[in-house]
Amino acid sequence: MKGVNKLFSEELRVLNFGLESFSATLSGAGVKNTQVDWKPPLGVNPEVFDIFAEHKAEIDAANEIALGKIVSAQPVLCGMGKALDLVPGMKRNLILHSGPPVTWDRMCGPTRGGIMAALMYEGMASTPEEAEKLAASGQIEYAPCHEHDSVGPMAGIVSASMPVFVVRNEEHGNTAYCTMNEGLGKVLRYGAYSEEVIARLKWMETDLYPVLEKAIAKLGKIDLKNMIAQALHMGDEVHNRNRAGTSLFFRAVAPAVMRTCADQEKAAKCLEFINGNDHFFLNLSMPASKASLDAARNVEKSSIVVCMARNGTDFGVQLSGTGGEWFTGPAPVVDALFFPGFTKDDANPDIGDSAITETGGLGGFAIAASPAIVKFVGGQAADALNYTMQMYEITTGESKAYQIPQLDFRGTPTAIDVRKVAEKSIFPFIDTGVAHKKAGVGQVGAGVVSAPSEPFRKAAEGLARRLSDVK
Repeated sequence: MKGVNKLFSEELRVLNFGLESFSATLSGAGVKNTQVDWKPPLGVNPEVFDIFAEHKAEIDAANEIALGKIVSAQPVLCGMGKALDLVPGMKRNLILHSGPPVTWDRMCGPTRGGIMAALMYEGMASTPEEAEKLAASGQIEYAPCHEHDSVGPMAGIVSASMPVFVVRNEEHGNTAYCTMNEGLGKVLRYGAYSEEVIARLKWMETDLYPVLEKAIAKLGKIDLKNMIAQALHMGDEVHNRNRAGTSLFFRAVAPAVMRTCADQEKAAKCLEFINGNDHFFLNLSMPASKASLDAARNVEKSSIVVCMARNGTDFGVQLSGTGGEWFTGPAPVVDALFFPGFTKDDANPDIGDSAITETGGLGGFAIAASPAIVKFVGGQAADALNYTMQMYEITTGESKAYQIPQLDFRGTPTAIDVRKVAEKSIFPFIDTGVAHKKAGVGQVGAGVVSAPSEPFRKAAEGLARRLSDVK
């Protein structure tokens, strides 16, 4: 009883594990308190955690193998070509899109708009109306870029005639592909399909692609891993900010362009296009990340995430230890800063394969290296550090090559462990662009978003089922 009396005679100090509003109420009443940053585990079947505990040593060993494959990857740009000639399984009537599989009837506006633009670009339709009718006819096949060794930003559209970069992982021998970046605004990847969009794509095919193809062949290869590492030191996170990466690529390729292109005016226009498009490097950082992560696929019992991708309808996750199985949930709407005249009501849910950068320890995971981007997507410089520090809590290790100057050159948080996501209810942080929900409009803003819980809950349960099956 004396202990209880003593308790009530002392100054009250509170640890709050619940709603932050309760802590705020206590502070308003003058009560000293500490808000504990804690969340209950993700709402998975408790047996999942029992299975993870039973197989902990095996999962940890598998994750070390997967992590080793990711951090040892050596992605290089080694060439270019047409999608039909290079992308595995590509066909004339096949269009690749971002994210997990989705049928035409469930596709969002930007994906539909991008497909319509691709059909007109390919000469399979003359008007948007014809393109939309053909797209819905059943004559066109659709598949995720990720299932064809490819990635695409936003709508992610790849059609047969589109030129693609060839990025090879020299350490592990696998290859990834990606189209060239069109720039910002009204572009195919944001669902626009106007005449100017098609004309730009055609110029990229007939002028920019041949010029770059010859220049890259002259150079032999471009070390993208080294370029990304430098870009991080120069203020990029190589997802939403690619100014340094694009500049480094420009410096590497410009002399070769001038030496291999006889038409100096054409060479100048191509270089001006790259120089005027700060996001040009995004379509290189993405396949570099995919080539690195694909090497870590199919490590039995591994809980490492090798793919996060969104199609504007669904958010999908794939794990190293569960093969090509997709675990999906509804794509969230991005918390964004919108261009003048647009609001959150105009925004399409999160879309694009560009979250492959976060999956590989870049983008939002490396945002501490890019405090300037925080102003563009909303927030303060301190937020960038906090976002990155939180991602260390759900990853298996750190990159050896990709380092953050603001954290005393600590390696970026790398290899998301679905077990940690499930246990801590901390979800991958992504910074990204925002497309208008209607086809044809284009980009309306940029912002940040946390990955939704449902795909990770399903992924944790899916891995647990596999572990139980091999007992």
